[in-house]
Amino acid sequence: MKIRLFTTLFLLFGVLSSFASNTFSQPDSLSAEINGINTIVDEEVNPADYADSYILDMLDSLVALNYFSNTTFTADTSELNIYNFSADEVPVYPDSVLQARIEDLNSQSVMELTFNKHVKNYINVYSLKRRELSSKVLGLAEVYFPLFEEHLDKYNMPLELKYLAVVESALNPTANSRAGAKGLWQFMYSTGKIYGLKVNSLVDDRFDPYKATDAACRHLNDLYDIYGDWSLALAAYNSGPGNVNKAIRRAGGVKSYWAVWPFLPRETRGYVPAFIAVIYLMNHPAEHNIYPTAPAIFYEEIDTVVVNDVLSFDQISEMLNVPLDELKFLNPAYKMGIIPTTKDKKYILRLNHKYIADFIDYEDSLYAYKTKKGIEKDKLLAQIKKAKERNIHYVRSGENLGLIAKKYRCSVRSLKSWNNLRGNTIYPGQKLVVYAPGYAGKKSTPKSTADSAPTDISKRDKNHHVVRSGENLGLIAQKYKCSVGDLKKWNNLKSNTIKPNQKLVVYEPKTKNQQAFRTQSNKTSGDYVYHTVRKGDTLWDIAKLYEGVSIEQIKKLNDIKNSKRLKPGQKLKVAPKS
Repeated sequence: MKIRLFTTLFLLFGVLSSFASNTFSQPDSLSAEINGINTIVDEEVNPADYADSYILDMLDSLVALNYFSNTTFTADTSELNIYNFSADEVPVYPDSVLQARIEDLNSQSVMELTFNKHVKNYINVYSLKRRELSSKVLGLAEVYFPLFEEHLDKYNMPLELKYLAVVESALNPTANSRAGAKGLWQFMYSTGKIYGLKVNSLVDDRFDPYKATDAACRHLNDLYDIYGDWSLALAAYNSGPGNVNKAIRRAGGVKSYWAVWPFLPRETRGYVPAFIAVIYLMNHPAEHNIYPTAPAIFYEEIDTVVVNDVLSFDQISEMLNVPLDELKFLNPAYKMGIIPTTKDKKYILRLNHKYIADFIDYEDSLYAYKTKKGIEKDKLLAQIKKAKERNIHYVRSGENLGLIAKKYRCSVRSLKSWNNLRGNTIYPGQKLVVYAPGYAGKKSTPKSTADSAPTDISKRDKNHHVVRSGENLGLIAQKYKCSVGDLKKWNNLKSNTIKPNQKLVVYEPKTKNQQAFRTQSNKTSGDYVYHTVRKGDTLWDIAKLYEGVSIEQIKKLNDIKNSKRLKPGQKLKVAPKS
């Protein structure tokens, strides 16, 4: 197999959250797994800090992945076994050898690849405790790494980042964590929405390998723009920029992953070490007598067709004799096995290229085909209509998310996801979207005074707010302590629809803190507003302090390159003086 195959193994093991219980098996006993690992790792290192359930769950989930069940190809170990190991031999190397190999990899990479006891722990887990699963990851690399490499090259990013998906999901396209992260790149609902990944009852773009890969590249690029360091960008991808920023401050403002490592969340402390271990093992699998398990299909064998009418996996499978498991594997974004194409919205279907000709030849008959289960077009359309139905709830005084969730027979977490809410705070008059097919009541309607009394602007300062991706009128109204009706009136809006970068008139309350902030931070000189960099400041921190200011704007005004670091006392232009 190509060396590229070996490159896939290690990302699989680091950030992986546990998969959905109905899809993958979980370890019977986490404590038993950790006790087993304890015989491998250094005694002074607590293995629970590294070989945690998050990583082990992801590796174990591959056991039940049907993708490997029907393969007729076997990797030629007689060719790959260049060291003539016996079939059951498990090589173990001293630290000096592992360090030398990683140093060699580091010399060929723009990323910082370090060997230490934390990295060694993960190398032991992948090469000793999870050998068979590591072989499966090596095989799955043939399906996904060419896709990842194309996108990374498109954005001029280090190709080593392809291993991150191994850490995130073990290259399982239907990975689903306990926290709600989904897909190969483990996007949360709100983050996915910011990067254009749409979710509804039938389709979840987070499961789409192509769309999610593009979104992951853009997200990682944004994080690198903030920190100018790939290891810190990876840490922020895992735990969020807020946690990384706090760790940097606690480390005295030093922007180095290993300097801030003690101050990161527990899971993130193992994230980059696992990433490095994955890179190592996928470049040296033969040295550990580990070889790829070939998947049932390879990247080059996958082709696409445009679906022009509503269609189900059952129709495709029965009429064209396409294995149902293969359809699900190649098209994980369709959650219910329905491709909800309409006149205004077309969808893509991915198939083994050998079925493409039949699909084109029999396309019209496919749409009309009635399956053994009785699935036909009218029933599919009814399911689509039901799935797309949504309720609009207008929050009333005294209500909270718990009461609303109970009313619509859903969870508080679902309410927050559907409405991109970060906290539990809601306010009277706020409009909430509720997807609740089990709710039989009438849709909530606002009172005649739903927008409440107009806000008195005589005691407020007029300002402007530039809409950011993921924001809605409700979030903006909450920020400026006004109602959605106020915002619509101030900006002559006829609907609640707003777009990123749209400029809105707002009236913000006058407060002592606001005056102090303007005195200390909004220094103006000439034609620009300036900010004096303080210890621990990042471009992301600074952009947050100034309304309507973006990271790109600050970089452009100050000719800042990705690799340039901020220094305390440095003065930056943040915006033209209004």
